Amino acid sequence: MLEELRITGLGVIEDTTLPLAGGMNVITGETGAGKTMVVTGLGLLFGGRADAGRVRAQPGRAVVEGRLRLGGRVAAAVHARVTDAGGEPDDDGSLLLSRTVTVEGRSRAHLGGRGMPVAMLGEVGEQVVAVHGQSDQLRLLRPAEQRAALDRFAGPEHEKLLDALREAYARWRAVVDDLADRRRNARARHQEADLLRLGLDEISRVDPQPGEDDELRAEAQRLEHAEGLRTAAQTAHQCVAGGTEPTDETPDATALLGLARRTLEAQAGTDPALGDLAARLEEAATLVADVSAELSTYLAALDADPARLQVVYERRAALRALTRKYADDVDGVVAWAERARTRLSDLDTSDDVLDELDREAARLAGEVAELAGRVSASRQEAASRFAEQVTVELAGLAMPHARIEVAVLPRPAGRSEPSLAVNGVEVGVGPDGGDEVELRLLAHPGAPSLPLQRGASGGELSRVMLAIEVVFAGSGGPPTLVFDEVDAGVGGQAAVEIGRRLARLARSHQVLVVTHLPQVAAFADRHLVVAKDTGGAVTTSGVRVVEDTERARELARMLAGLPDSDLGIAHAEELLAVAARERRP
Repeated sequence: MLEELRITGLGVIEDTTLPLAGGMNVITGETGAGKTMVVTGLGLLFGGRADAGRVRAQPGRAVVEGRLRLGGRVAAAVHARVTDAGGEPDDDGSLLLSRTVTVEGRSRAHLGGRGMPVAMLGEVGEQVVAVHGQSDQLRLLRPAEQRAALDRFAGPEHEKLLDALREAYARWRAVVDDLADRRRNARARHQEADLLRLGLDEISRVDPQPGEDDELRAEAQRLEHAEGLRTAAQTAHQCVAGGTEPTDETPDATALLGLARRTLEAQAGTDPALGDLAARLEEAATLVADVSAELSTYLAALDADPARLQVVYERRAALRALTRKYADDVDGVVAWAERARTRLSDLDTSDDVLDELDREAARLAGEVAELAGRVSASRQEAASRFAEQVTVELAGLAMPHARIEVAVLPRPAGRSEPSLAVNGVEVGVGPDGGDEVELRLLAHPGAPSLPLQRGASGGELSRVMLAIEVVFAGSGGPPTLVFDEVDAGVGGQAAVEIGRRLARLARSHQVLVVTHLPQVAAFADRHLVVAKDTGGAVTTSGVRVVEDTERARELARMLAGLPDSDLGIAHAEELLAVAARERRP
């Protein structure tokens, strides 16, 4: 859960800290006091888009810091990702996050004690927090979002099936696009292929080998300086091995080293130090003998053939002609030839290749249609369960006669997407299959089944959104849920039921609720109030925890705008007592 949130220099908030608890945390305050900045700060902390216009001119930057304490699989996954990125959790297992935004719009992020890309905060946020506001309700009205919600509910096996469909769809579209491109650009492909074949023919006639230019350069240098190399090698050989004639009495290095070794060995009994030196001379004599043998081999192999030098010159000239056209060196020419051969296969527009691609496209189309049918069947099965569970939740949210239906319909063919026969019906198919999903609301018995955007009022839409979130929470999801005024347009008994449902959700999740409703706020485990201070030259806001009498006064203010009214306080205390009884397991 998120244990603590500190916000500095953001909107009307100068510097405040929110001590958050497990269970249900409620944030209340007068309109304009800065409750929205708390949600904005949460968004920044978890990788949201930065708006420099919300940064206070003094001190010129906004800072949001938070401390996460996680458990179970979420903790293992998040800690592993943070460690891989170079950060590390604190010794007590908690994880520190921070986000800084300047008035110029520059943004920095820190996670686990290390600077990180802002995207890393977003990765962590996806696993630990879900924010729901009135904009989320608007998103829920979009067909694509409704389909995504149903897919999320359907479970991991459905997700695997959906991934397989997306992969098959991508392969099918790649083959179809390739086939269309070959047919559409046949002339240009023929021209490009002819140029590539000319280049490959020229390279194959020369047949360059990797590294050949460097080898020829070294060989040419040896042949050009053969006499000088021979003189140097012969002189060195004479020095270490003696004269080249049997009668030559010039002393050689090997003989001199042998004499020195024997002389020292003769006195080694008197002083052992001379024996050590004699052993080292023996090693030196062995090394000199090896050098002598290698010099002999070098002299025997040294070639001063002018004809060979001419051959090397001609070969280098042929290689230079290739490097002028195709690459900087011979290795680059060889690589160009490999790429050209691959490209030639891609450019092939022969009837055989086109027929093969036609067959592959048909095979993949059948695979996509089969997977789309299975995905559709899986959605149909999940839709009935989803509708039933959301309807049960709506009954507990003061909508006892309302019913949710989830319609899974074939997508009409003939739009921008390609068409396939799925389960015997021609439908438009995309990477998510051939279905359109529509959430429908029957507000009361006898009412028509209408899409949410037509059949739900603002208050009803808020309750539908909350019911869906409660259903999702039962199947896992992020451990922290944030609700930003999702109870807008709701009052009376419905508001009490929303508070009760949020409190129930808080038994398994940390819940943060920004609300104007005292019926909701009464169910909180921790109540935070955002208060505005207009006493100075600049308006600022801060957050404080309220308990006991202070909490009753805040609820009285929310009920009637009269925090000091005895009647209002009595009503608030009664509301708190009812909520306390409801929260008991």
